[in-house]
Amino acid sequence: MRQLALSDEILMSVDKPARYIGNEVNMVRKNPEDVAIRFAMCFPDVYEIGMSHLGIQILYDMFNQRQDVYCERVYSPWSDLHQIMKKEKIPLFTLETQAPVKQMDFLGITIQYEMCYTNILQILDLSQIPMLAKDRGAEDPIVIGGGPCTYNPEPLADFFDLFYIGEGETQYDKLFDLYKSVKEKCGTREDFLRLACKLPGNYVPSLYEVSYKEDHTIASFTPKYKDVPSTVKKEIQMDLTHTAYPHKPLVPFIKVTQDRVVLEIQRGCIRGCRFCQAGMIYRPTRERDVSMLKACARDMLENTGHEEISLSSLSSSDYSQLKELIDYLMDFRKKGVNISLPSLRIDAFSLDVMNKVQDIRKSSLTFAPEAGSQRLRNVINKGLTEEMILNGAGLAFEGGWQKVKLYFMLGLPTETEEDMRDIPRLADKIARRYYEIPKEKRNGKCQITISTSFFVPKPFTPFQWAPMCKKEEYLARARIVNEEMKEQLNRKSLKYNWHEADVTVLEGVFARGDRRLGQVLLRAYEKGCIFDAWTEFFDHQKWMEAFEETGISIDFYNLRARSLDEILPWDFIDCGVSKEFLIREWQLAQKETVTPNCKLQCNGCGAAQFKGGVCLEHQN
Repeated sequence: MRQLALSDEILMSVDKPARYIGNEVNMVRKNPEDVAIRFAMCFPDVYEIGMSHLGIQILYDMFNQRQDVYCERVYSPWSDLHQIMKKEKIPLFTLETQAPVKQMDFLGITIQYEMCYTNILQILDLSQIPMLAKDRGAEDPIVIGGGPCTYNPEPLADFFDLFYIGEGETQYDKLFDLYKSVKEKCGTREDFLRLACKLPGNYVPSLYEVSYKEDHTIASFTPKYKDVPSTVKKEIQMDLTHTAYPHKPLVPFIKVTQDRVVLEIQRGCIRGCRFCQAGMIYRPTRERDVSMLKACARDMLENTGHEEISLSSLSSSDYSQLKELIDYLMDFRKKGVNISLPSLRIDAFSLDVMNKVQDIRKSSLTFAPEAGSQRLRNVINKGLTEEMILNGAGLAFEGGWQKVKLYFMLGLPTETEEDMRDIPRLADKIARRYYEIPKEKRNGKCQITISTSFFVPKPFTPFQWAPMCKKEEYLARARIVNEEMKEQLNRKSLKYNWHEADVTVLEGVFARGDRRLGQVLLRAYEKGCIFDAWTEFFDHQKWMEAFEETGISIDFYNLRARSLDEILPWDFIDCGVSKEFLIREWQLAQKETVTPNCKLQCNGCGAAQFKGGVCLEHQN
C-alpha cells in the first residue's frame, strides 16, 4: 500500500506541496516486490526544473520498459521542506512510492550544471546516504552520475560510485544485467564496481589514482589495477530513430519551466563554435527520421493534453526535414497547439517557418551573435558575418517583428575593448535597419534587448586551455558595454542586461577543476550552500570562506592559461573528438581563422569513427 512520507500538516506548511506527492498523469506504477532493481532517478534541482528535463523523461520511460526495473523519481526539496526534513530526520523519498531513497538499488543523478553541485550533496544528506563514496556500505544505493558535466566528473569524484559518460540509451541494460548477476552470486559492492568499470562509458573514480606536481598540476592519472581501463570512451546512440523515446511523458500537476511536449529532432551541431561544449561532445550530428517524429508528436500531444510542442535541437535550422515536420505540425496549430522553435538561425527560411507558427505581435526574435565584432566572431568560429546579421534582422522587421533579443559573451579569448564596444554598436545598426522601413509600415518603436553572459572555458572545447577573468574584470567589461550603449543614436530602443560575475567565477572553477575540489564542495554545503543557481540563495561569502578554509586557490583554476602538454583532469575520457583537433582549432582561433561547418567539409575532428550522422556525407 502506497503511503505518504510527509504528513498532511507538513505538506500544507510548505510552498507548492504538489512537488512532493507524485501521482502525475502517465506516472509509472509497479509493485516494488515484483522487480529486481529499484532505481531512483534524480534531478538535483527543484521539481519545476527537473520535470522539464528531457533526458530524465527518456530514461524514465526506457528503464520502466523493463519488467525487472522500477524507475522512480526524486528532486531537490525546496528550502522550506529541506529544513523540516533535517529537523525531523525524515529521509528523502521517491515520488512514485514515497519510499526512502536509501532503500533503492541505484540513485542516478543527472549532472546538468556546475552550480547544482551542492544540491547533489543535499540529496545524499537528506537521503541519509553517506556523502563520501568510500564510507558507503552494502546497504547503500550505488550512486551513479550522468549528463554533460560528467565530461569532467573529477570535482565530484569523492561523492559518486560510478559515472556514466555519454548517451544513456546504449549501456544501461548491460549495467542492470550485471548488477542482477552480481547480486544473485552474493557479490559485494566492490565486486560490482570492478566489473562495471569494464562496460563502455562507465567510470569508477575510486579505481584510479591521481598524483600532483609541485606546481599543483596533475603529474599522473592511472588505474589502480591492470584490468581497469586507462581510457573511458563516451557512449553514443547512432540510430536515433529506432531507440527509446517517451510517447507518454509525465505531466506535472503544477506549472513547470518547460510546460509542453518536447520533441528532440536531432543531436549534435554542425557549426563548430569554439566555446560550445555541447557542439563538441554530441558529435556527430544525427537526425531522427521525420516519420518517427510525426508519430511521437501525435502520441505525446494525445497522451498529455499539452497545448504546446517544442522542437529540441542545438540548431533546429540545420535539421534537413524541418519543412516537412512543420507542415505536419501545422494541423495541430489549427487545433490550438502552439509550436516553439528555439535555436533557429536568422535567415529567410527560418523566418518563414517562424512566420507560420508564431504570433509575431506577442513574440520576440532571439538571436545569439555572441560577439559584437567580426574579428571576434571569427575567433570563436561563429560563422556569421555582420551582413548576414543585418540582412536577417531586416527580413524579420519587414515580416512584422519589432522585438529582438541579442545574446553576447564577454571575456572571450583575445577580446579587446573595441570588441566590447562593438556589441552596442551592432545593436544600434540593427535598430537603424528597423527605422529604414517606412514609418507607415512600422508598428511603433523597435525594442532591442542586449544580454551578456561571461565566458566560461569548458572541457573538450578548443578554449579549454584559455584563462578566465577575475570578477572585477568581468564587471569592468560590462560597464564598458553600458557606457558605449549610451553613445548610440537609437539608445532609447536599446536595453542592456548582464549576468552576475560571482556565479561565473565558481562555474569556471568546477568546470575545469580536479578532485581536490571535493573538499570545497563539502565545506560549502556544511556552511549552508544549496540552490546556488538561484540568485536568492547564492551566498558568495560562504563560498569564499570554503575556499579559504580548505586552502584551495580559485586563481589556480581560473586565471592560469594551460599549456598544451599539461595533463587535464578529463584527459582520460575519449569524447569522440581528438585532442589534436581541439589544439588545431585553438591555434586557428588565435589566427582569427574560420573553420567551415561540418556540412561544407569534414574537418577531421575524429567523430567519423562512429560511422554515421553528418559524417557519412563526406565518405566516398
